[in-house]
Parts: sequence; C-alpha cells; structure tokens
Amino acid sequence: MGGAGDGTAVTARDFGLEGPRGWAFRGVSVEAGPGSLIAIEGPSGSGRTCLLLALTGRMKATEGTAAVGGARLPKQLAAVRRVSALANVAGVTDLDPALTVGEHLRERALLQRRFGDSVHGLFRPRTERVAEAELRIETALTAAGLDREALPKGSRTAVRDLERLEALRLSVALALVGRPRLLGVDDADLKLSAAERADVWALLKSLAEAGTTVVAVCSEAPEGAIAVSARSAPGTETGTGTGAESDTETGTETNAETETDTADEAKEAADALAETGRA
Repeated sequence: MGGAGDGTAVTARDFGLEGPRGWAFRGVSVEAGPGSLIAIEGPSGSGRTCLLLALTGRMKATEGTAAVGGARLPKQLAAVRRVSALANVAGVTDLDPALTVGEHLRERALLQRRFGDSVHGLFRPRTERVAEAELRIETALTAAGLDREALPKGSRTAVRDLERLEALRLSVALALVGRPRLLGVDDADLKLSAAERADVWALLKSLAEAGTTVVAVCSEAPEGAIAVSARSAPGTETGTGTGAESDTETGTETNAETETDTADEAKEAADALAETGRA
C-alpha cells in the first residue's frame, strides 16, 4: 500500500521513565522487526502515552536502553524523531476544529517540504513541488483509508464535522505525509465501537504489512500484534494519571475514568514535550 515507508526495528530492554510523581513506566522489554505492529496495552493512566513518546524519541527515558533502527535511546533522540511520526496524540498532534481537511493536508505538505525534505528539493520548479505535495497527500490518504470525496463537503469539510474514526484517519494521514519508518498512534481504540475498533486495527495492520513499523496505544492488544504492557513494575508508582480502576474479571473501565486518566496522562506528556521543545 502506498504511503508506507521502509519500517525500522524496535527493541527495548528494561526501559523505564521516572518523573516527578514516580515511574511513568518501568521494566519494558520488546523486540520487533521492521514492519511490525506493536500494541502498548493497558488501562488509561498506566504510562502508555509516555512509553509511546519515549519509543518515538519525544521523551527521554531514565532507565534501560532501546533502539529504533540504528539509533540508540535515550542518547539519540533526534535521530529517532527524524524517522518517526505521531498521530492522534492529545496535546501534541491535535487537529484544529476550525480548519478543513484540505487545509490541514496542505499545511502538512508545506511543512514537510520546508523542514522535512532536503535543501535541494526547495530549489525545484514550483510545478514539480506542487505535484510532489499532491502525490504525498493522495498517497497518505489512500494508506489511511480516508476518502475525501465521501466526506460531507469533501476537502472543505471542517474537522469539527468529522466522525471520531474519520478524525483518527486524518491524523494518521497527516503523519504519513512525511513517510515515516515508525508511526506512533495514541488511543487507537478510545471511544470507538467494536466495528470501528476492528476498522482501526485493520488499517494499522495494513500499514505494517506495507512496511511501516507501527506502535499503537490501546486498552487491549489485537490478535497478531506484539503486545507490550506499560504497567510499572511491582513496588513502583505510576507517574501519570490517577490510575484507572478496572473490573479485575472483565477488564472494563467506566468512560469517566478512561477520559480522566487519558487527559491526565496526555497533559503530562504534553507538558514534558513543551519543556523539551520536541513536539
């Protein structure tokens, strides 16, 4: 499928991050080859988003080691950021509800051309640059499964008028414009119906099969994914959120608890990114 890049291997050993309020996550180990689908599972507030940001080079781990391709973490954060992109991360990749789908896509293509491509590319004829931008957009939309013509007003549809699944697909498409080797997606199954969750996992699996390595945050890993738990090791405190209370038999959470813990974790992650300037 178009829009996917050449994936990168992701490995971690005893990976952990300690913040002012304790451990966000600790003792995480994973080994995944290029083109893998990695699911960071657990209840909201368990450090899932922080682990996602650490593996994509946006937050600096304080314990253990990890590697994304040939770049080592936590030392080579910039190198990992160059090959990775984020989607659907609250406080980091928020869509502007007042902008249209087309405006978001054009803005992302412009930013990619100015800051993500080679200097040589900036001096190509305007017609070539415009054609390249449109190709990137169409390829990313196809990979994300978002049909602009099926939207109420096509490309002129405002983000505020998108369904939740459509907004998630748009966020993924925007991330794919940069042709990342590693794609991080937060809250992949939050507030979605069973059918919508199935659609999201089908999308992420298709991206992985096409070559892009995908790391997705979720409440429960789907079949076939490499499951990683962000829960802190026994005897440590969770450094984000309030810790959602779940039913020990069914693993279900109330919507209020889920939304509160997700907001708390996202805020801490966004605050950390703001301090480092790595968003």
